Amino acid sequence: MVIFRPRDVHTQTEYRLRQNRFFAEVAPVLLLTVLAFAVMGYHPGYEDDGVYLTAVQSDLHPALYSHDAVFFKLQMQASAFDNAMAEFVRLTHVPVAWAELLGQLLAIFLILWACHSLAKRFFELPEVRWAGVAMVAAMLTLPVAGTAIYIADQHLHPRNFATALVLLAVDRILAGKLWHVLPLLAAAFAMHPMMAAFGFSFCFCLALALMDPVHVWLRDMRAIFARGAALALPLGWVLDSSSPAWRKAAETRTYYFLYKWTWYEWLGAVAPLFLFWLLWRGAEKRGATLLARFALAVLAYAVFQQLVAFAMLTPPSFLRLVSLQPMRYLQLIYLFLALMAGCLAGLFLLKRRIWRWAVFLAIMNGGMLAAQEVQFPDCPHFEMPWTRPENPWLQAFAWIRQNTPRDAYFALDPNYLAAPGEDYHSFRALAERSQLADGIKDAAVVVLVPALADEWNREVEAEAGWAQFKQGDFERLKNEFGVDWVLVNSSQHLGLDCRWRNRMLSVCRIP
Repeated sequence: MVIFRPRDVHTQTEYRLRQNRFFAEVAPVLLLTVLAFAVMGYHPGYEDDGVYLTAVQSDLHPALYSHDAVFFKLQMQASAFDNAMAEFVRLTHVPVAWAELLGQLLAIFLILWACHSLAKRFFELPEVRWAGVAMVAAMLTLPVAGTAIYIADQHLHPRNFATALVLLAVDRILAGKLWHVLPLLAAAFAMHPMMAAFGFSFCFCLALALMDPVHVWLRDMRAIFARGAALALPLGWVLDSSSPAWRKAAETRTYYFLYKWTWYEWLGAVAPLFLFWLLWRGAEKRGATLLARFALAVLAYAVFQQLVAFAMLTPPSFLRLVSLQPMRYLQLIYLFLALMAGCLAGLFLLKRRIWRWAVFLAIMNGGMLAAQEVQFPDCPHFEMPWTRPENPWLQAFAWIRQNTPRDAYFALDPNYLAAPGEDYHSFRALAERSQLADGIKDAAVVVLVPALADEWNREVEAEAGWAQFKQGDFERLKNEFGVDWVLVNSSQHLGLDCRWRNRMLSVCRIP
């Protein structure tokens, strides 16, 4: 006969509770993480990864990028992301490609876990909470109006981790664990300072919204707006005259300028405010006090950040402030909107009807999957570490990475990112070699780091008319910049020492 002491019974009870929690919460989040990943796809080296993945590779292999490394290193001075990823690779000996994939899955899991924790604060029924999380999982690649970003990126981006940390901080405020908030926001700041600043702004609004009575924090909010306007008065660097080269780089980013936004982009910015106003009023009438306070905090945060954006982006003398991209506050708004929309669909529409859930999941995930297929017409949906590239551009990048010297210095079409079939994959990140500045992605870095503007303009101007370049033009680049390799269209290789080619591109040395 086995006799269990009270301590044994207590231990067994705790074990069963942990098991139950795993099957009730962790396992569904894991399942939705896989579904979200399947819908959004995976595209390392895409867009901003031209900075982040390149920085990680540079930290691990200092011999890489012996030329023009400033076009990614200076931007990364404000983030610990590349150092953290490089340290993880050193400690675990996991290849960078696999580490990035694992990091992406972890970031998605944390975002969805935090969303489920938030939904638990507002809704009692499990099916309602999971409807909200399922909506977020489907909508991670929803474009955020006019800002050129998504709720989450299709590659490992420090913004993905920062988003998860901000959501966890919001959950801690709702749980009354305020001492957890600052460490979470500090970690978010280490990953992505800009998104952490938006997170701090929202957390502050939420903490005020939870005060009693509500009119107290509304009165305080007016004072905060006034102080915020005062704090928004620029420091000396803001009023510095911008160079023509910097203005040229800034003009490549129309989303920096509010007056260039289209009507539908403005609709995407304003409509969520109205929807959260409706949620606030509706939750108040139903007696859902916490949900009402949350919706009011979202509304106040949006109004405040919109006023700050107008103050920063409207006066011509504040042109240098466009690099702070204040309208990206909408990323949090869109995430909360997806979560609330899903929860309300679960509450009023889906309930526990299996066929309704099936239709809901098919429409949401199918629609977003189709959008991703349209966005990447010339690349597979999953660009995994074990797959061989079929895209001609990615084939060229892979050959260069494996067959050229680490100190090779390349020139290629300055607008190659927008070339047919290229799908905005970064040469630096995927070929792992130095290149002359490009006219698209490096322009965004120049806006953030104005000191690079003149050198960027000099290099891009030297590559002007690339499609008509002949041997003499390539030799000029070699004499002026030290470029010794080029990636050219196959019709341009005459007179060059070409080592590899496919149906579209040739990799050649400059004699």
